[in-house]
This record gives sequence, structure tokens and C-alpha cells, in this order.
Amino acid sequence: MPARLLLILFVASVLVLAGCRGTAPVHNVSDTTVTDVHGERPSAEQMQKAIRNAGAALGWQMSETESGLLEGRLSLRDHIAVVEIPYSDGAYSIRYKDSSNLNYEDGRIHPNYNNWVQNLDNQIRAEISAL
Repeated sequence: MPARLLLILFVASVLVLAGCRGTAPVHNVSDTTVTDVHGERPSAEQMQKAIRNAGAALGWQMSETESGLLEGRLSLRDHIAVVEIPYSDGAYSIRYKDSSNLNYEDGRIHPNYNNWVQNLDNQIRAEISAL
């Protein structure tokens, strides 16, 4: 009986640990320059529109906090990610600002956050290439 109990506890522990994911360094997108299909740098207004469209397509709520700076907020279940997106003519960055329930500590965060930021970056590039 004790061996069977130990086996059950071992299997349960493995399953619990398999469901836990560690953290990864926060991924920021820094000083990315982009060009449209004609090889020209989009204006700041076009950049803002592309970033807003990209965010909306992925469920991010975008708001302008000041000229040349958008704040993106993604809420999935009980997880919240907040990023700052400074932009100008043909350039932008995506920087971590805040989060909830993503285990952020000392520059590390749940790996899903990095996937969400990478998806946003890819979608912004797609929006720019469609200009």
C-alpha cells in the first residue's frame, strides 16, 4: 500500500509540475524601422493607424497617452499585459509597462507575454506592408 501511495503522489507531482511554466526575460521591441511596400518610411500618422489596427486585430486596446506614444492593453481571462508603444515616422518600439497575473519579477515574465508582444510586432509589420 505505501508503495502505491508513493507512486500516486509521484505521478500527481509530475503532472502539477508539467502544468507550471517558468518565466522568461521580458521581450521588448526596440527602435524598429519599417518601410512601406514602396520602400518609403510611413508618416507618424500612418504608423499610429497601423499600430492601432494591428492591436485591434489581436484584441489589444490602444489609447494615445501623448503625441507619439500609444499604450496597449491586452486582457485575457485574468491576465493583463500593458505596453508602451512610442512611434514616429517609420519607427516604433514596444516596451513592457505593467502586467497582472503574469509572474513579472526582476525583468522576467510568463512566456505567453513574449508571444503576445511578438504577435503584435508581426501584425504591425503586416499593417505597414499593406500601406
